[in-house]
Amino acid sequence: MKSPFPGMDPYIEACGLWGDFHTHLIEKIYERLADAVPDRYLVRTGERSYVVLVESEGKQSYPFLPDVSVTTPRGQTKSRRKGGSALAELPGEVEPVTMRAFIQDEHREAFVEIYEMSPDQRLVTSIEVLSPSNKRPGTEGWELYRRKRQSVLLGDVNLVEIDLLRSGQRMPMLDRWPDSAYALLVARAKKAQLCRVWPAYFQRPLPRLLVPLAKPDPEVPLDLQPMIDAIYRRSRYERSIDYSKPLTPPLAAAETRWLKQQLQARRRQA
Repeated sequence: MKSPFPGMDPYIEACGLWGDFHTHLIEKIYERLADAVPDRYLVRTGERSYVVLVESEGKQSYPFLPDVSVTTPRGQTKSRRKGGSALAELPGEVEPVTMRAFIQDEHREAFVEIYEMSPDQRLVTSIEVLSPSNKRPGTEGWELYRRKRQSVLLGDVNLVEIDLLRSGQRMPMLDRWPDSAYALLVARAKKAQLCRVWPAYFQRPLPRLLVPLAKPDPEVPLDLQPMIDAIYRRSRYERSIDYSKPLTPPLAAAETRWLKQQLQARRRQA
């Protein structure tokens, strides 16, 4: 079954399906580019990884430092005598205490890169599909991607940045980002000061991108919408999504009415 959204389905993000979706989208982008680029290019996938500490309030991206201090439970005091020490009396019953387990969660973020075949295999274009961690300022995922993005924009490398997430904060720019749910960015090598940005919405199909290569080779068309539709259908996301639940961030009133109409039309077609 098709998604009720002609563009990107925001419930994929909201219903915990983003990791699965991201993996499949990277695969499809790789396949499309690998089949389309001239023979003098190589298309490769890569990963960056980092470890976060999982807490009850959420995931915190900081190194774990064990606490070596010793504390005394409430109601129990230490007593000391000259020439020796005395132990406090043990209670009649032992009550359990609640402790937080130390859990490390390793994050892996895949991306696609295009290399020009030469003795050193020069990087020509980097294609990124942003993850939620890339849009949380102050986290390890944000910092790692920000540093890579900065090095790409300052170097002789093209950047294609695909943001299909409604939540989080977008990367810093000198100009204001479009007021749209999603954004697709293409920054050409040595012209990064003037990036081309396409607003993208869930009410209409995503615009087609043109992936730049090294001169004088022409750009490679990259149509994301058929890829997204195929992933949704093949992964049967409709079985894992409850479209009656509200979204976070919430939809505007007009968007909510639009979605209701889409769902009614979807039920009639089923």
